[in-house]
Amino acid sequence: MSSNGTLADRLAALAAQPARFDVVGIGNALVDVIAHADDRFLTDYDLVKGSMTLIETDRAVELYRALSGAVEMSGGSAANTMTGVASFGGRAAYIGKVDGDDLGQVFGHDLKAVGVAFHGGGSSHGTPTGRCVIVVTPDAERTMNTYLGVSSFLGVDDVDDDAVADGKLLYMEGYLFDRDDAKVAFRHAASVAHSNDRFVSLTLSDSFCVERHRSDFRGLVADEVDLLFGNDDEIRSLYEVDSFDEAIDAVRAECPLAAITRGADGCVVVTPDEMIEVPAVDVAKVVDTTGAGDLFAAGFLHGLTSGQSLAECGRLGSIAAGEVIAHVGPRPLVSLRTLV
Repeated sequence: MSSNGTLADRLAALAAQPARFDVVGIGNALVDVIAHADDRFLTDYDLVKGSMTLIETDRAVELYRALSGAVEMSGGSAANTMTGVASFGGRAAYIGKVDGDDLGQVFGHDLKAVGVAFHGGGSSHGTPTGRCVIVVTPDAERTMNTYLGVSSFLGVDDVDDDAVADGKLLYMEGYLFDRDDAKVAFRHAASVAHSNDRFVSLTLSDSFCVERHRSDFRGLVADEVDLLFGNDDEIRSLYEVDSFDEAIDAVRAECPLAAITRGADGCVVVTPDEMIEVPAVDVAKVVDTTGAGDLFAAGFLHGLTSGQSLAECGRLGSIAAGEVIAHVGPRPLVSLRTLV
């Protein structure tokens, strides 16, 4: 990882440096299919509440047909984050792989419509565009069943080096890490970013994801990552410790900056020298937690690239997360810049 100067110096340089984009995200380009159902639906279809399960085409079709009143919209974790950055008024770009099918065209159109530059596929790859079937239960918990489709085949050749080099900060989505080609692409993108004195960030995405790729994640964090995003469970799983305090000590030893979310307890921003606690914003009713972590990252990244204090970055993340959990869907329904 780049280590020129103190963290404060690097953050000041990050905000001041010229760039075409504030944040460039890389992730699984998926279309979200979101529907409400009760807990019995989870039991009937053998779903683990709160989990993210990778599924094949037949299973995706089965679940889709079983759900009624579903809402379809372009999604994917990092794409949601880039949409949030744009909603704050930031300049965002997204790198992901789609097919030239109808869903692929919809995906690209949706991003461009909200002001996010899309650098992705569009050719006929022979594998359909990915989609995520999300079941939201009455307690607002979301259970995700993901068919990755062509998105998981993203490799080095799909990384737009010019876009990465011209973004203040690179944001990489842990969900994409399931194939070796994607791991190589992450390393390549991080190298391009650092060779241009850019900041590199990673989101752990999901505790199940951490369990699958713990060793690779640990290596990536130690070698390339300047800013790590995760929640309480993910960070403890990454370092295989039981307590939050132990996880804080571990991440502090390996990464210059981390932003760790704790649900209703807000977030903790960790550096080698300090720990900043930021409360969550009040939400009248939690409707759907889909996208909460994605939008928290959007607010934090917007604050960081615009020169805000770390405490303010956490506050912006909490504002964005609070907006998105108050309605169905993983993207803001109002301009986030109006909430600041």
